Amino acid sequence: MAAGTSNYWEDLRKQARQLENELDLKLVSFSKLCTSYSHSSVRDGRRDRYSSDTTPLLNGSNQDRMFETMAIEIEQLLARLTGVRDKMAEYTNSAGVPSLNAALMHTLQRHRDILQDYTHEFHKTKANFMAVRERENLMGSVRKDIESYKSGSGVNNRRTELFLKEHDHLRNSDRLIEETISIAMATKENMTSQRGMLKSIQSKMNTLANRFPAVNSLIQRINLRKRRDSLILGGVIGVCTILLLLYAFH
Repeated sequence: MAAGTSNYWEDLRKQARQLENELDLKLVSFSKLCTSYSHSSVRDGRRDRYSSDTTPLLNGSNQDRMFETMAIEIEQLLARLTGVRDKMAEYTNSAGVPSLNAALMHTLQRHRDILQDYTHEFHKTKANFMAVRERENLMGSVRKDIESYKSGSGVNNRRTELFLKEHDHLRNSDRLIEETISIAMATKENMTSQRGMLKSIQSKMNTLANRFPAVNSLIQRINLRKRRDSLILGGVIGVCTILLLLYAFH
């Protein structure tokens, strides 16, 4: 029975690790897709000022479809990982498992933290993508209005030029914002890596702390034995000294 439950726990751990690895790869690709979308939208906006080619629109549509597909896949993986996590929690709470098994609880908590981090990262990246797409749609509408106004009237070129300059300023601001977001995401990845290292160090420290009581008990026994040996040696020396003095005076 114990072997069967142990195998069940190991199967759950393998499933969790496999899903976590798949999620990690998917989230990296998802983040790259969102970053490339924002950068390509800036380049396509500049190109649209000088060309009426519809290729950028097709590229944007393809990226939208890729985004929706990857988002659905990631959501499915998160749901599967949540199900495995729930099964692990039920296993630790079952009657046949010791309630004070620290190793099981530590493993379960680690998988909970990983799931929480992946869920937070997915929702944050998705929200950033949606914000970029909404801003791009708004800017595209403004660009169309400007082009329509420019082509329909030849007497307001000065005002149109001002609109275009303002549009360029907004594009530059968007580019700076996207670069800042990219730097922030890279910083987050580094902090996540450092967090994993700190958790590993903390786990080792806890292991050492659990072993300290046995080490302290051993040291105390050694000290007691040394103290006893010192007392015996002192008593022997004292007796020998007294005997020598008695012998000398006699």
